Amino acid sequence: MRKLLTWSLLFLTIISFSNCSKPEQKTKPNILFIMSDDHAYQAISAYSDHLIQTPNIDRLANEGILFSNACVSNSICAPSRATILTGKHTHLNGKIDNKMAFDTTQITFPQIFQKAGYETAMYGKLHFGNNPKGVDDFMILPGQGSYINPDFITPNGDTTITGYATDIIADLTIEWIDKKRDKTKPFMMMYLNKAPHRPWWPRADKFAEFSKKKFPEPETLFDNYEGRGTAAKTAEMNVLNHMRYSHDSKIRPETLAEMGKITPEIETYDWGFTGPYTDRVNEEQDALYKPTIDSINNWFKNNWNGLTLKEKMQWKYQRYMQDYLGCISSVDDNVGRMLNYLDESGLSENTVVIYTSDQGFYLGEHGWFDKRFIYNESFKTPLLIRWPNVIKPGITNDEMVQNLDFAQTFLEIAGIEAPNDMQGESLVPILKGDMNNWTRDAVYYHYYEYPAVHMVKRHYGIVTKEFKLAHYYYDIDEWELIDRLNDPNEMTNVFNDPKYADVVKEMKAKLEELRVKYKDSDELNQKYIDLTGNSTDLL
Repeated sequence: MRKLLTWSLLFLTIISFSNCSKPEQKTKPNILFIMSDDHAYQAISAYSDHLIQTPNIDRLANEGILFSNACVSNSICAPSRATILTGKHTHLNGKIDNKMAFDTTQITFPQIFQKAGYETAMYGKLHFGNNPKGVDDFMILPGQGSYINPDFITPNGDTTITGYATDIIADLTIEWIDKKRDKTKPFMMMYLNKAPHRPWWPRADKFAEFSKKKFPEPETLFDNYEGRGTAAKTAEMNVLNHMRYSHDSKIRPETLAEMGKITPEIETYDWGFTGPYTDRVNEEQDALYKPTIDSINNWFKNNWNGLTLKEKMQWKYQRYMQDYLGCISSVDDNVGRMLNYLDESGLSENTVVIYTSDQGFYLGEHGWFDKRFIYNESFKTPLLIRWPNVIKPGITNDEMVQNLDFAQTFLEIAGIEAPNDMQGESLVPILKGDMNNWTRDAVYYHYYEYPAVHMVKRHYGIVTKEFKLAHYYYDIDEWELIDRLNDPNEMTNVFNDPKYADVVKEMKAKLEELRVKYKDSDELNQKYIDLTGNSTDLL
């Protein structure tokens, strides 16, 4: 017995020594990049809980980091996605607006991950191109895609899946991680929601639920833009005047025809009753949507012409929020499913999860919907990152970070060298709490799509934590300076206020430095003006 015990102790000693002499080889972290389309930071309760509760997205804030000054370099869908993929401003990757072609010679970060031995995939909404580079598998929506019974482009041909897009994209993503990928490799998955992009069709049960809710109005819903310049005064994205009855508010064309002339008048093009009620909805789905649509249309027919203009604005705002936030609710539910799957499968500890949007969105602030401007609701975007055992849980950071930084951040997390021509800065020092290695104090912004839908004028600018300077050009030559700390609602242009003369001088100098740094110029602006002409893009 003693002899057996001695040999057992000797064996355990050898094993222990062996383990000490060979440190455990940690596998590279998985990357799960979750992006929604037009998800305003104001519609995430970790940022603000006045509109909706998003407990599942909030988990990422509670278990990781929330960036309160995250922003985009060009607030429009396809250009933002191109910047994320390439780590370059849109004037260099070529995707300045939704129409201009993406330069396919550009190297994207999925290509670099794939070359470094990662299994890569992209599921959901890409918004440009039908054959994404650098992914081992993809199922992407054609263009904007459909909320109901969506089509998907795949390496094996197109397919249609019955159901609601937000649920389907989550199903497909989980299935790929669970069953389809090569489990001998780390993965980089881009899980890309269509929601909550216009025209905001919630799933039928959410549509019914949220149509009965009432939401607080933003302080600036009735903004008259008197404190700002031409660009704010002439933009065409006012909730009352430019949100479309059928396309957006779900009023049937036959209801409008029955009512005759209404105010504001029906637009010359109303884009029709889109969403499920084009050629996509089946009889079973129609039966689920119809009671809510009937209720909305009956109320509109019986009450609309008796409302004041103020009441009409308030009604349109509520209809907008009911549908937009109903879409968000499904996004949050499915983020919860994804996080639960990671927990149950044992993948959470070695998976970095990122949640963001391709840009911000106006939820009635300044009376607007849509995006495009350098003003906060459009320019700022949600960004939450969970990296177990690296990021201290539950922290908030207010540094000026940008979607330009994503590619380099993901590559550094994976221990992969980034190309020298990427223009962002890795956020890893911030994620690790090493603020001594973070020095940026300003970001650069440039919006190009004008003339086009919403008629937001072309502009470029610089933003710091304290100030925002923008130059509007093309058919005007106007400057705006916003004092971000003293004017958080961005109501007043102080560019010509003598008290800000030194600030203007300093910000203009910094702006020119950034334009040189990022290789932008007036000559390049003119090149793109000559190339684009008048855009008729309706996105």
